[in-house]
Amino acid sequence: MSNKRNSRKFGEAKPAEDAAVADYETSDDSAADVATAGDDSAAGEAPEAGEEPETIVASVEASQDAAQEQAEAAAEEDLDGEDSLTFSNGVIEKIVAIAMHDVPGVIGMKGGWLNRVQDVIGVSDSRKGVSVEVTPDASVRVNISVLIEYGAYAPQVFEDVKKAVVKNVTGMTGLSVAGVNLRIEDVLTADEVAARNKAEKVAEDKALAEAAEAATAAGDEAAE
Repeated sequence: MSNKRNSRKFGEAKPAEDAAVADYETSDDSAADVATAGDDSAAGEAPEAGEEPETIVASVEASQDAAQEQAEAAAEEDLDGEDSLTFSNGVIEKIVAIAMHDVPGVIGMKGGWLNRVQDVIGVSDSRKGVSVEVTPDASVRVNISVLIEYGAYAPQVFEDVKKAVVKNVTGMTGLSVAGVNLRIEDVLTADEVAARNKAEKVAEDKALAEAAEAATAAGDEAAE
């Protein structure tokens, strides 16, 4: 009886022992796997000494390429930026005033005569009698005050003025003329024109003489 009981107990205990042995072997295998994985990870994280300079060089080259691409993109953006062409009102006013020289019947502008010599030497303001307004659509509206000859047909003078303004302003600036407002300040007879021309001639001769003297003096100083 005792032998059978002991045999049964021994037989019952054996599976437990086998399970303990299996658990021990499993834990050994897990430890081995962890150790192997650790070795593999360490091997992957630690680059070889000979590969480090190549990695640094590649990183520097990549940074340089990126910087060059950014510079090229900025340059292209500058080239694609909006360009502009603008004119001061004074430029357009001067174009209009000079255009009045060739309009039949127009003797002068308000506040001054049409005189090419004075315009060239700069002793008169050729823009007198002209003002310019810029409209919201970037067109220009021109206001002109002139003196005309007695007997001239004012409506025809007006048409000739408009043609001259549009031709010169658009031809030189590309801007469209939204409108021309012409004001007749005075009508001068032939005698009045002759008297003013005589006075202007005296003023011109004096201005030219002074300009010549100034140029001579400047030349003498430069020679010394």
